[in-house]
Amino acid sequence: MKKFLSLYISSFKGLSVESWMLSLVMLINRTGGMVIPFLTVYLTSVLGFKTDQAGLAMSFFGVGSLLGSILGGWLTDRIGAFYVQFFTLILSAPLFVLLSHITEPHEVYLTIFILSTIYESFRPANSAAITSYAKKGNITRSFSLNRLAINLGFSMGPALGGFLATFSYAWLFYGNGFAVFTTAIVFFVYFFKRKSRNENTIVNEEVNPYAFEQSPYKDKWYVLFSVYCFLFSCIFFQLISILPLFYKQVLNFSQLEIGLLLGFNGLFVVFTEMILVSSIEKKINIYVILMLSCLFLAFSYLWLLFDSSLLSCFFAMSLLSVAEILALPFMSTVAAKRSVTKNRGAYMGLNGLSISAAFIVMPYLSTLFIEHYSFAYLWVINIIILIITGIGFLYVRNKMPLAED
Repeated sequence: MKKFLSLYISSFKGLSVESWMLSLVMLINRTGGMVIPFLTVYLTSVLGFKTDQAGLAMSFFGVGSLLGSILGGWLTDRIGAFYVQFFTLILSAPLFVLLSHITEPHEVYLTIFILSTIYESFRPANSAAITSYAKKGNITRSFSLNRLAINLGFSMGPALGGFLATFSYAWLFYGNGFAVFTTAIVFFVYFFKRKSRNENTIVNEEVNPYAFEQSPYKDKWYVLFSVYCFLFSCIFFQLISILPLFYKQVLNFSQLEIGLLLGFNGLFVVFTEMILVSSIEKKINIYVILMLSCLFLAFSYLWLLFDSSLLSCFFAMSLLSVAEILALPFMSTVAAKRSVTKNRGAYMGLNGLSISAAFIVMPYLSTLFIEHYSFAYLWVINIIILIITGIGFLYVRNKMPLAED
């Protein structure tokens, strides 16, 4: 236990104060992130939406996320990460509250689209800020620290959300709105007029011979890499939209059990990501790490094909969590190392777009597939896609090498 604590504490050494503050802001924000994990359950059980209608609502969330990723990256390169982060947060808060008062499908779709467009514009700006404030050699761990905050908040948010949902779903929306507003205030107070660091500009623009100085949309190998990130995201983010439906409709888990399963994912990542990332980031090639993430995620769904008891669901969730640790921070690192200062927002936007596009395609297709076939068939399709994606990451390795820190 002492050795584990020592390794855990040492994994945080060398991170900048600004990285810690960005993570604190993210923690406050994500602790209130109760709505999205329960949105499909809320729409089907409270508003009476059909399964495919709930899937369509999540697809509208994905469309807005995609647009937000592009818009957020574009705005970041022009007005700066600070203003994009602050205004997206302050404008999102009332929209969460508004969503709780809307019941008609078309109005729900429109509100979700507007909300996700604004809310998800925050991501590329936040990623660009992490890169700007990280110390030299600590980019991946700075992303991991930020994700630690996300997952710590995500572990508490759904668990709290599951508890509140037993009384009233309205509290989910009001709680989420309050948390986003609080995040905006804390962020403004600390980061207003705070200058970024210069170390990473030097690393990327003077030392890195592999950086691409034009638009990421002209970088054919990064675009191909983003396609593989999209495929991975299609499968991984079923954690938010499809797995809760599986737990509810097939396994008959309670709201509290669903919340605990989702919360377990967050806690697992919180206590293992920094140690795992700091142990492997200098020893294993990034693309090999991404390939391994595909294998772990494939085994997670393979396990559910054979056993779906509550205990087995926790084990499958642990495999999924390892896949998350091996994928998401390193995808962001690839974007940071491939870009320079003037196009970093756009690269981070394309990185976010590959994730957001998955929210458009997969929720609706998955729920439509489930309606006509079953969850088990979907798990098989997931495994096949992940095998293809893992091979794809290894292929990109030889075409788009990255500079070492």
